[in-house]
Amino acid sequence: MKNISYQRIYQSREYLAPLGKIRFRAHFGGYSLSIDNTVFAMISEGELYLRACEESAQYRVTRSSPLLTIQKRGRAVSLNYYFVDEHLWRDLPTLLRLSSQSLAAAREEKAARDTPHRLKDLPNISFQLEMMLFDAGIPDERMLRRLGAKACWLRLKALNKHMGIKVLLGLEGAIIGLHEAALPALRRQELIDWYHEVGQKKNQDH
Repeated sequence: MKNISYQRIYQSREYLAPLGKIRFRAHFGGYSLSIDNTVFAMISEGELYLRACEESAQYRVTRSSPLLTIQKRGRAVSLNYYFVDEHLWRDLPTLLRLSSQSLAAAREEKAARDTPHRLKDLPNISFQLEMMLFDAGIPDERMLRRLGAKACWLRLKALNKHMGIKVLLGLEGAIIGLHEAALPALRRQELIDWYHEVGQKKNQDH
């Protein structure tokens, strides 16, 4: 499998050379591809996955491109990278266009991470939710990202027992830079399942 992944890495470097010098390193059991220290694609089990972004949404829906799924602590976790099939490999102009979009989106996200933002400047975060996050000990974007959507939601839930699923999905969207309605389907379902598991456990505890 390692040799197959290396073959795909070399193929990616050749086909996507117009974008810049591509580097790779081991990541999530596969390999990440980056240009100027910005990761825009992943190689897993010999297949290429491009970073999903709003610009590529129409293509992904049309082709029903599955997201990259990895095993983490015994559970399947979907990453925000979509599958490049053989049809796309044979369509080099489209492959280059989509790869360029992935790289541009990754660069924008990296720049946003490096620029301090008020929480209310992020997608899905209202002024009221920003104040609630402050009260929960989450004063800025860096803390929001470090804790993750689930841990942040649990802190909010501890302050307000009526905290619902929409806030959880909104926090995830804020972290990855998407409106909560545009979350990848698998990630959305994972969060919904987790939300119900937490609710069931709380009921059992009582």
